[in-house]
Amino acid sequence: MLDLVNCKILSVLESEHVDGYLLSESSMFVWPHKLVLKTCGTTTLLCGLPRMLEIAALEAGFPHVPANLLKGTPVAATPYRVFYSRKNFLYPNQQRGPHRCWRDEVRFLDKLFLGGSAYMIGKMNGEHWYLNITGPDTQLTPPSSPDTELPYTETKFLSVPRGKCIGVDEEQEDETLEILMTDLDEKNARQFYLEDASAVAEGRYFQQFRKARKNAIAALGEVNGTKPVYAGNDNNNKDGCSHATDDADFDVFQQTSSDHSSFSSDDEGSHALPEELSTEGHALGTVVAETCGLADVYPKSKYPDAIVDSYLFTPCGFSANGVVPAPNASSDNSATHYFTVHVTPEPQCSYASFETNVPMRQSGRETADLVEQVVKIFRPGRFSVTFFEAKPRDGDDHSMKLKQRGARMEALEGYRRVDRIVHDLDGYELVFRYYERLDWKGGKPPRLGETGY
Repeated sequence: MLDLVNCKILSVLESEHVDGYLLSESSMFVWPHKLVLKTCGTTTLLCGLPRMLEIAALEAGFPHVPANLLKGTPVAATPYRVFYSRKNFLYPNQQRGPHRCWRDEVRFLDKLFLGGSAYMIGKMNGEHWYLNITGPDTQLTPPSSPDTELPYTETKFLSVPRGKCIGVDEEQEDETLEILMTDLDEKNARQFYLEDASAVAEGRYFQQFRKARKNAIAALGEVNGTKPVYAGNDNNNKDGCSHATDDADFDVFQQTSSDHSSFSSDDEGSHALPEELSTEGHALGTVVAETCGLADVYPKSKYPDAIVDSYLFTPCGFSANGVVPAPNASSDNSATHYFTVHVTPEPQCSYASFETNVPMRQSGRETADLVEQVVKIFRPGRFSVTFFEAKPRDGDDHSMKLKQRGARMEALEGYRRVDRIVHDLDGYELVFRYYERLDWKGGKPPRLGETGY
């Protein structure tokens, strides 16, 4: 399926409830009942969807529609709901079909599913976000006759119909926070270049080596009953031989180094930097995650069972997946959530994304606090935040909580909010916000729509 999407699996995090796949072009998370596939670059994500439905039917036992050889339709599972979303492309002309424009993507989805709703959220001549969502108990689109075209789902801009709420168990919260950042601060973006990351790793490696050597000196202490070893003719050594003394102050390390806390360049050369800390891969990815601050978003002190898988690319670029079990919960009833980060640091197309479904209630923080923590790592010139949340049964109380959270999101440090759009969808509430940094000078303006819109 991923071959059709044009990406490869780099590594896998396995857990009881969810497996996280780090891909050459982003990430995939697989639960027993759902799948999240997030790609970037010029991948063809939607091309993997028919094969995905086939696998769900044949291998995972999902309800499905059998193949019809006469009509040329393959076996396909009938999913409960399907969500497809993306930000407006920076370079739409470089994308491959069916991703050259939103209209083509919606047509592709309409050929698979009945009753989809397509939305464009945000300014047509500014930053915006696209969403295609199907209703509960999604039905597959029956095959059309060769002479008829499927009806096209019109993209809606302002008026969003209210639908029937889906009952959501209070114990099963469903929310997703996505932060999409562009025009990254160039100094901050340098952290995600292999050359810079390797230099940081080298400094940390030799610092650890020096510390270990210093600890060894302290542990060894003084060597009694020994005198310095030397050769040559002087008054104490007329035969040119070496002799021991009772000098209790003699330190064996003084014979090779004049400084216990450091070592010479020759010593450093004999302890060369391991290859994995100078080439792309997981080792340097871990270094970057720790030094840039991403490892502190869901810290081990609060989430001791969390696992993070990071990768740094050549010559630059970074990806990380996190599998985050609920803290202090038994494995029998605790949900396992995820977060994923992807960075393209080149100045001409700098971009970073952060996505998580860890419930805000579980994290013990306000949404704004988490957004500020992530944004400080990259210092983007502009960014958008989408918060997708299933509607709970206590509608009035929930609306009040949304207003309280929204007030805090209006004042993010160092940024001004430009847009705020609230959508009341079928079973979900969506809030889209767009921000610009106070000292940002502006960059390449967004395209008005996309090719063939």
